[in-house]
Amino acid sequence: MAFNVEQIRKEFPILAEQLESGRELVYFDNAATAQKPKSVIDAVSNFYLRDNANIHRSAHELAGRATMGYEGAREKVLKFFNAPKGYTAIFTRGATESLNLVASSWGRANLKVGDEILISKMEHHANIVPWQQIAMQTGAKLSVVDILPDGTLSMDDFVKKLSSKTKIVSITHASNVLGTINDVETITQMAHTVGAIVSIDAAQSSPHLLDDVSKIGCDFLSFSGHKCFAPTGIGVLIAKEEILNAMPPYQTGGDMIENVSFEKTTFRVAPERFEAGTPHIAGAIGLSAAIDWLSGIDIIEARKHEHNLLQILTEGILSISGASIFGMAENKTAVVSFAIEGVHPNDIASLLDADGIAIRTGHHCAEPLVLSTGENSIARASLSFYNTEAEVRKFIDVLSRSVALLR
Repeated sequence: MAFNVEQIRKEFPILAEQLESGRELVYFDNAATAQKPKSVIDAVSNFYLRDNANIHRSAHELAGRATMGYEGAREKVLKFFNAPKGYTAIFTRGATESLNLVASSWGRANLKVGDEILISKMEHHANIVPWQQIAMQTGAKLSVVDILPDGTLSMDDFVKKLSSKTKIVSITHASNVLGTINDVETITQMAHTVGAIVSIDAAQSSPHLLDDVSKIGCDFLSFSGHKCFAPTGIGVLIAKEEILNAMPPYQTGGDMIENVSFEKTTFRVAPERFEAGTPHIAGAIGLSAAIDWLSGIDIIEARKHEHNLLQILTEGILSISGASIFGMAENKTAVVSFAIEGVHPNDIASLLDADGIAIRTGHHCAEPLVLSTGENSIARASLSFYNTEAEVRKFIDVLSRSVALLR
C-alpha cells in the first residue's frame, strides 16, 4: 500500500497512548525496541487462543497447526531476507543469542592460538564480549578496526588489520550509537579473499534496510525480532547450512537430537541442531506476522520519510548552543546520539519524559565507543517510519527549552 504515516500510526495502538502525565507519547527509543502493529499483537494472541501446543512432538491437530506456523515463519524469514539456497534460519532469543551462538559454537571449534578475530570499534557489547571470552578460551587474538572522526569505519585500518591470520570478521551492519551503515558487502568480499568467515550483526539495520543475504554473501547474519516490530524474545541467525552442520551444538536437550543412548548421542542437522527444547513458538508466529505487515507497506517511501525526519532532527539539535552529535556519516540510519555541553543527559531525558518524549541515555551497550567520544553518557533519539515531522519539531522545541532551564 502507499506510504501514509498517519494511516500507519493507526495500526500501532500504543502510539495513541496517553501517559500518566497527561501527555501524548512521542516514542523516540526505537533503536532499543520498536512498537508492534495490531496484526502482530493479534497473531500472538490468536496462537494462544486457538493453536497453543508444542511443535514437532505430537500428532494431534493443535500440534500440527503450531508446527506449521513455526516452520512457516522460518521459510518467511529466509524469503524476506533473500537468503539463497544453502542457507537456513535458526530461531534464537535475539541477535545477542545469535552472536553468542556463533562465537561459542563456531569459535570454540575453529579458533586456536595465532588466529585473529576482527571486529570494529563501533560494536555493541553483544558483538564484543562473546569474542573476548572465546579469545581467552582459545588463545586467539581480538583485533579492533578503528573509526574515523565522522563515525565511519576506517577501511584503511580494516585493510591493514585483515590478514591470513584473520579467521572471522564479525561486524555490525549499522551502529546503534552512530547510525553509521557499513559496506558489509565489500567487507565480506575482502574477508573471503583471505579465507575468513563473516558474521554480520543486523540488529540495527534490519528495521531500516532490507538486509539482502544473497547480495551481502556473509556466512552468518543475526537480527532481533523486537526491533522489527515483532515480539521480544525472538531472533534469528541466518547462516550457511554447510558451516552450521560442521559446528557442535550450542545447547543440548529435546528436539535437537537424532538418537540418544547412555553411551552416545548423535545430533540432527541444522536448524534443529541449534534449537534445543521448546522454542518461543508464539514469538516466531509474531515475527511471521511482522514480516507480513512490513511486506505490505511501501518500504522505499518509508525510508525516504525516515531520512527526512533524520535531517530535521539533526539540524534542530545542532542549532542548540553547545550541542555535539556523534556520528555524521553520509549513509546512516535514523539515529542521533548527542551531548550538550554543561548539561547531563539524564536531566535532559527526565525533562523530555515529563513532556511525553521517550529517549535513551547512557553508554547504549557500546561502552568502548561512547567513552572514546570523551563522554561517559550520551543521549540518543532514534526514529522509525511511524514517527512524524510534528513529533520531531516538538522534540527540538522541548529539548531547547529544557537545555535553557538546566543551564
